[in-house]
Amino acid sequence: MAAIHITDIESAINWWRDRSPSPDGITACPQVLALAEVYALLVYYHESECDEASMPAKARDAWLDWYASTPDAPCIAICSTSQGDDVCKGCGRTFDEVQLWTEMTPAEKRITWRRITMEGTAWRFNRYAERALHPPQPTQPAGGETPA
Repeated sequence: MAAIHITDIESAINWWRDRSPSPDGITACPQVLALAEVYALLVYYHESECDEASMPAKARDAWLDWYASTPDAPCIAICSTSQGDDVCKGCGRTFDEVQLWTEMTPAEKRITWRRITMEGTAWRFNRYAERALHPPQPTQPAGGETPA
């Protein structure tokens, strides 16, 4: 099983705090409490990752809800792996990551997202950054009809 990085736990906590703000500045929603427990243990044990499979169910569900709010694939519709590159110049994923993306778990996808973001060399982070802000939309058939 893949590991979830502490920065993703922190992002999920902040997402939930924005979504369900504390009514009194002290109490937190159940999702924040579940994620905060995992976060605290990571800090206490000086770990930077937790195992996706061993996360408490409430924390994992809260993390998955946050994950569902993030972009799924880093693709910007310029795939150089289809031209034979081992690493896509557009998104930064390896050929295998591009091919197996739909089979990867959310934590495995986040590992890839973290790596390509930290590297920052893919065109999605520089040359074509505007494409990352507005991902390609599915095209409609000729005549503007929506498929049945």
